[in-house]
Amino acid sequence: MRIQDWFLTTEERGNPATELEPWSSGNDVRPLVHGATYFAELNARLERLGKDDLLLFADWRGDPDERLTPDGPSVGAAMSAAAERGALVRGLIWRSHLDLLRFSSAENRHLGEAIEAAGGQALLDTRTRTGGSHHQKFVILRHDREPEEDVAFVGGIDLCHSRRDDATHLGDPQAAPMPGVYGPRPPWHDVQLSLHGPAVAQVEEVFCERWEDPAPETRAPLRRLRDHFGHLDDAPPLPRPGPPPPRAGNHHVQLLRTYPAMRRGYPFAPDGERSIARAYSKVLARARSLVYLEDQYLWSTDVIEPFAHALEREPGLRMIVVVPRHPDQDGWLAGPASLIGRADALRRLSQAGGDRVAIYDLENHQGTPVYVHAKVCVVDDVWASVGSDNVNLRSWTYDSELSCAVLDEEEDPRAPEGALRFARDLRLTLMAEHLDWPADRLDELCDPATAFQAFARSAAALETWHTSGRTGPRPEGRLRPHPAPHLSYAKKQMALPLYRIAVDPDGRPRDLRRSGGF
Repeated sequence: MRIQDWFLTTEERGNPATELEPWSSGNDVRPLVHGATYFAELNARLERLGKDDLLLFADWRGDPDERLTPDGPSVGAAMSAAAERGALVRGLIWRSHLDLLRFSSAENRHLGEAIEAAGGQALLDTRTRTGGSHHQKFVILRHDREPEEDVAFVGGIDLCHSRRDDATHLGDPQAAPMPGVYGPRPPWHDVQLSLHGPAVAQVEEVFCERWEDPAPETRAPLRRLRDHFGHLDDAPPLPRPGPPPPRAGNHHVQLLRTYPAMRRGYPFAPDGERSIARAYSKVLARARSLVYLEDQYLWSTDVIEPFAHALEREPGLRMIVVVPRHPDQDGWLAGPASLIGRADALRRLSQAGGDRVAIYDLENHQGTPVYVHAKVCVVDDVWASVGSDNVNLRSWTYDSELSCAVLDEEEDPRAPEGALRFARDLRLTLMAEHLDWPADRLDELCDPATAFQAFARSAAALETWHTSGRTGPRPEGRLRPHPAPHLSYAKKQMALPLYRIAVDPDGRPRDLRRSGGF
């Protein structure tokens, strides 16, 4: 296998202004499935930071009171304690829209103020296109005297309420507002990656590019004045990055991003960057057996086209998708718009792949729907990606996003020739949880056709149990067939002219005609 057959080359990234290397090798990458797993490891790592160590983070939303473990500490307390011990703490938090639209402006400001009070610095960053967001979610810990301990966490998990759930999917006691169907403690499914090795320095480069952007973090005069008096507008220079951490494993890592094209462009991406979209297009052109996707949204026919083309090209290709049963309502149009966008996407996939495409959602053992927030894709058990990006037009063109693609040097001895261990193990781990299968049955899922049928049988059995009045023992598994959206109902919920507007995850409208190509 040649790395460049699956990863983008420098030219294919399409952003000559960045200093980011095309990929790094010699990394150790571990998936952290569930927020509770991630938060516990993050907490243990933060406790070990000391004088002259470095903590850098970027987030879409941060709740300073969110506990990292059941007994604490909170996100704000853990980061502040690191700063008080002498670690250099710097953060980039999206300056969100007003809380009257149910976003996170106040929470992000509070986290920034907590870190500032302890001697760190967190900027509330609005250097995006109008209506856009900084959606990247990553943390970097570098050690002044122990570079082998350096680690970066990259993925889809925000440092905020509702994320600290585990495999039981009983929800985070500190819950964020969600539709009532998810209950008082919404079950939450999510994934983050832990990176050791040279890739840590590349994630640091992503942070440095944004931090050193000379544009003011906001152009609104009143916000700039408030930030000045709150000491949230000071961006002191970062220390010169040290050498990359030493080799830690056998994984190749490519960082993929989205940055929008703007009139006042980013110095590191003056024409924007769409390497996430480009990577999907390249990888899906090679897909032959199975595309496994977990995604929060799955809408926009523009974004679905590379998947549809792959299904039309390869008659043996199957596709499994896991999405939330019900949309969130983080915005005034998100529910109806997501139903319309998903209906269009599912119709296109069905047209391309027929019964080779299967869409599922999840519930916990109490029958409460699980909100799928994960952003995971595995193609042919070779290429795997985990990041902040959703399969929608906004994540591929408009917001800032960061995703991590992984290849490794080891073929999986349990699998047909060509499969790689990391991608295979990630898929098997996720599928086994959704099926309620123990670890000693994982080998049964190695064959793509067998895995496809296992999902279908499990979902059908659980659906039959529900439709028959839940009589008798509940079948094992958490999968339900995802119902086709009622498109006519969704359109009635919103004015027809608004159907021409792309309404993203958080309800922020954007004219599709201005989106441009990938």
